[in-house]
Amino acid sequence: MDRRQRVNAVLERTIGYQLTRPLADRAWRNPPPKMINSVLVRATGYHLARPRTGRVWKLPPGGGGRLLKEPVFVFSAPRSGSTLLRAILGSHSGLYAPPELPLKQLEVRADTQWIKASMDGLQLTIDDLEHMLWDRVLAESLQRSGKPRLVVKTPSNVLIWERIAACWPDATFVYLLRHPAAVVASLHASFNPEWHPGKDGSVDESVEKVVRYMTAVEQARETRAGFTVRYEELTASPETVVRDLCGFADVPFEPAMLEYGRFEHDGFTAGLGDTSLNIRSGRIQPAAPLPAQMPADLAGICAAWDYSHPGNEPSSVGLPGS
Repeated sequence: MDRRQRVNAVLERTIGYQLTRPLADRAWRNPPPKMINSVLVRATGYHLARPRTGRVWKLPPGGGGRLLKEPVFVFSAPRSGSTLLRAILGSHSGLYAPPELPLKQLEVRADTQWIKASMDGLQLTIDDLEHMLWDRVLAESLQRSGKPRLVVKTPSNVLIWERIAACWPDATFVYLLRHPAAVVASLHASFNPEWHPGKDGSVDESVEKVVRYMTAVEQARETRAGFTVRYEELTASPETVVRDLCGFADVPFEPAMLEYGRFEHDGFTAGLGDTSLNIRSGRIQPAAPLPAQMPADLAGICAAWDYSHPGNEPSSVGLPGS
């Protein structure tokens, strides 16, 4: 502590003032006590002033404005038909449905004490920064597409549905359901170790993942209004389902959407959804038959979504393991 700091410490404790340099544009205007300060400024170049502690100006709260307006988010477990729904919706003249973008993995780092201090000064959190990043990336992709509205389809996004709702309060939510046993069978059959290092692709692993994702879907459905699509109904009566979905999303139904193979789409890329011959056919295919065996751990979500499961049949009530 230098001499001036020690003097100021004493002055502040005793009279509530400290010695400071006059501001350049106010040197001619001495603050109270004026007589003392006029002498001090001429003799020392300093004057007495009240310390500025506690008078730090702060930014007003942010408005949370977004570039992306009224996006449509499709929430589902993997292997539930979301790539098919993306292709159908992306065939609409007013909807752009790009390949998957796992927002949870699009992160911002602010690790150093300097950047943390800067963010505190700007009153921004990591979540705020990531929301800005997500919004900018998706708005940019929509602008480049030339279409007015975006459809976002990525199964893992349902794990952060609350953040998505906070980022885009005006978003439309679409919940895509499929029989859990069919999802597990498809997930197990399509497992690719190159995209899932450290995983073994077992049925048990598939069941755990499906239940985790479907639980998140159900939590979102219970909390946030949206439109529910069942994969089985989409493939059996596509015009009825898609027409109703378009009405909910406030866009006109276009019959050509159902022939998605007639349109160009951002490819069916490995690791970013379904790449099977079915989706590449360009036609809506019937749903595959249910597997003969249904894992017991799927009984709960089957009941919640009104799908059949042996564990939920009346004959199983009271039996061991029911």
